Amino acid sequence: MITTQIIATAAIEKVLAGASLTIVLNELWHTHHTLSDQERGAIQDISYGVLRFYGKLDTILSLLLKKPLKKQDVRCLLLVGLYQLQYSKVTSYTVVNHAVSASLNLKYGQGMKSLINAVLREFIREKETLLETAKDKGLGQYSHPKWWIDKLREQYPRDYSSILNTGNQRPPMTLRVNQNKIAALDYLTLLNEHDLNAQIVWDNALILKQPVSVNSLPEFATGMVSVQDAGAQLAAPFLDVHKGMHVLDACSAPGGKSAHLLELANINLTALDNNPARLALVKQNFTRLALKKYHIICGDASNLSTWWNGKLFDRILADVPCSASGVVRRHPDIKWLRRPNDLIQFASIQQKILTTLWQTLARGGKLLYVTCSVFYEENKLQIEEFLLHHSDARIIPLPTVETLDGQLLPSSQHDGFFYTLLQKI
Repeated sequence: MITTQIIATAAIEKVLAGASLTIVLNELWHTHHTLSDQERGAIQDISYGVLRFYGKLDTILSLLLKKPLKKQDVRCLLLVGLYQLQYSKVTSYTVVNHAVSASLNLKYGQGMKSLINAVLREFIREKETLLETAKDKGLGQYSHPKWWIDKLREQYPRDYSSILNTGNQRPPMTLRVNQNKIAALDYLTLLNEHDLNAQIVWDNALILKQPVSVNSLPEFATGMVSVQDAGAQLAAPFLDVHKGMHVLDACSAPGGKSAHLLELANINLTALDNNPARLALVKQNFTRLALKKYHIICGDASNLSTWWNGKLFDRILADVPCSASGVVRRHPDIKWLRRPNDLIQFASIQQKILTTLWQTLARGGKLLYVTCSVFYEENKLQIEEFLLHHSDARIIPLPTVETLDGQLLPSSQHDGFFYTLLQKI
């Protein structure tokens, strides 16, 4: 466990300094290539857990310390210890003793070792009081930045608390059944035969009771099923594709929505993205699913000269870059990496992409605007701005699936998404 704590501490320190958790962990796996699967799992659990509850843990740590710690590695080690004491099944004795031993690797001497021992033991003694005190503070109660809490409270006065609390939960593992190969109910039976319990959400989304490795999913390698959030699975049906249509997925990587479109109808799909490495994932997904009639292009959706050949599209999926505020339970580092000004920058990019793609849409064609955000600036306000300058656009009502004016709020069954279907008239 000492190694686990040390590596998790290093990961958290890098994220709090501004790095992406996904990138940090990939680098650590490369550096520490001898780690077992169990060790990797433990490091990942701690890293995600500390960042998921960072607001609460940091609030408690500030109550335990007489003065702020200047040494960030020690501070992060204490956060790791507090997380394990509060959320793991490891005995308190083991957590404290190993954290004290791990501190020796930080090379600060006996004084720091004594501090870590004292802080963690005081938390054990005063746990209930500290947790109750932390609840009275915004960061301690919701574990989101203050600006984030304030914005959601303003935009969703009735739902903000639920949105914030959902963002701190572990995300479900949801499957998309390839209806070309098997019906959802039949695959549910197949899961049961492999002792994997699941429930159906909407049409063909299956939520597993317990997440598992994709290698444990029956017929995953043959393309019978894919991993995709239930909220994300709405995109392809909403776009209303039909046989023979010329369809663009403008920000396609890693390819989940593109693959779903190809599963739904015999279309001609162009999968566009500006990241070559992520486009490789699109190709991998298409290959596993044995999909056909697609063309993968590396280009900038906001700059037609980099990719468009002048042929108009019947349908366009514009899943634009955004703050990802609707999927923070899958990426808890996002909460602490985002800044209020980021929304302004994302809004500018989104409007540019939307306006540019509109030029490539055929008359009578439809464009589905999608974000995995819950902030108005990236969603309803973007559509209002677009409609002000495009008299040839109209909104087509979407089926009501727990949406609030196109906004799907995060819940126990799905992440948060925004959908608006526009038609060129």
